[in-house]
Amino acid sequence: MFNFKSFKSTTSLLLLMGMTTGSLMPIVAPILAPAPAVAQSAGFSDVASSYWAKDFIEALASRDIIKGFPDGTFRPQDPVTRAQFAAMLRQAFNKNKSRDAVRFTDVSSSYWAYTAIQEAYQTEFLSGYPGNIFRPEQRIPREQVLVSLANGLGYSATNAVASDLQFYNDASAISSYARNSIAAATEKKIVVNYSNVKQLNPGRNATRAEVAAFIYQALVSAGDAAAISSPYIVALVDDTPQNTAVTIPAGTAIPVRYEKQKILVTPDEKAPLTLTVAANIQTNQGTVVIPSGSEVVGELQPATGGSQFVARELRLPNGQRLPISASSQVITKTEQISKGTSVRTVIKDTVLGAAAAAAVSAVTGDRAIATEEVLGGAGIGTLIGLFLGKDKVNLIVVEPNTALSLKLNQDLTVQP
Repeated sequence: MFNFKSFKSTTSLLLLMGMTTGSLMPIVAPILAPAPAVAQSAGFSDVASSYWAKDFIEALASRDIIKGFPDGTFRPQDPVTRAQFAAMLRQAFNKNKSRDAVRFTDVSSSYWAYTAIQEAYQTEFLSGYPGNIFRPEQRIPREQVLVSLANGLGYSATNAVASDLQFYNDASAISSYARNSIAAATEKKIVVNYSNVKQLNPGRNATRAEVAAFIYQALVSAGDAAAISSPYIVALVDDTPQNTAVTIPAGTAIPVRYEKQKILVTPDEKAPLTLTVAANIQTNQGTVVIPSGSEVVGELQPATGGSQFVARELRLPNGQRLPISASSQVITKTEQISKGTSVRTVIKDTVLGAAAAAAVSAVTGDRAIATEEVLGGAGIGTLIGLFLGKDKVNLIVVEPNTALSLKLNQDLTVQP
């Protein structure tokens, strides 16, 4: 019944995004010479199949609203300037001009985005700052993007603004000028929040992936694009069918990954650990039950031949926390620590279980392992005696970017 797409690591990337029609002037500062942009209907090489914004990005690319370099990269995490955003608006929307042009003192007629900026102003998507200043190279915050889209499309909140905004955990951080427009954008399902759907981060600079998601949702709200299913779209009204709980049967495999520092533990110790779901878990009908990026909280436990991750809680992006009984394959990779080994070498980019930290200290004779280098901040002093007199110790290793597969030990019921 269930299937999932395999997780692929992203690669380093470059992007040309939001070019004006008929222009080959790139808007990524490191590119020194114009390069032809290519419309992308297929995937970008640096947008993994499990990437949260993949569908939004590829949908806009297929419409020539955003463009990639000929090498097929996208650079989803890069910030977006006000000029770049104006160029994207020009490509995305065909709206009649409702006010006269204005001369911005910091945008010359020869500036690459001059026409796009003028059109964004005349269609009321964007305005300037006092003194007829536009600040084209300023990175645009998320709340400005949402205000722009709501204003340009003529949206106003129909509910009480405070009622709409109470959905967000950080509603108090929304600027006063932006509150009505963000409430309107929220009502129209333009807001997309990854990875915590209740966290707006209004003042943070918008990334290219986030802007793509916002623009696509604005097109959906205007009836110009088909809806995309995503657990990160903010919906104030639950319009999903009732009784849609899905039971994932015992034995189902859930791909997870560990992305942070290397971990060292002794074969017989327990250590807290949180893993990330590597790909959407979905029904055969395409309903996403467990979104990529969900967190699985548990601990490493001793197992025959090594250590095993045992899951205790599943944390979904929509705020649900579900008990889960699942375990990984046994991790058998080891690293030997011998007398004379430098502790600094051992703990570089590494965290240790409390017993592993005690073992390293005892074998090397170096007691300089800090609490912050120990999983859970556990003390190690009382454990050192267990390893005194040993010349070497073998520790279990969990490497960064380790891919694991959790197998459900019991049925898991999820409300998508």
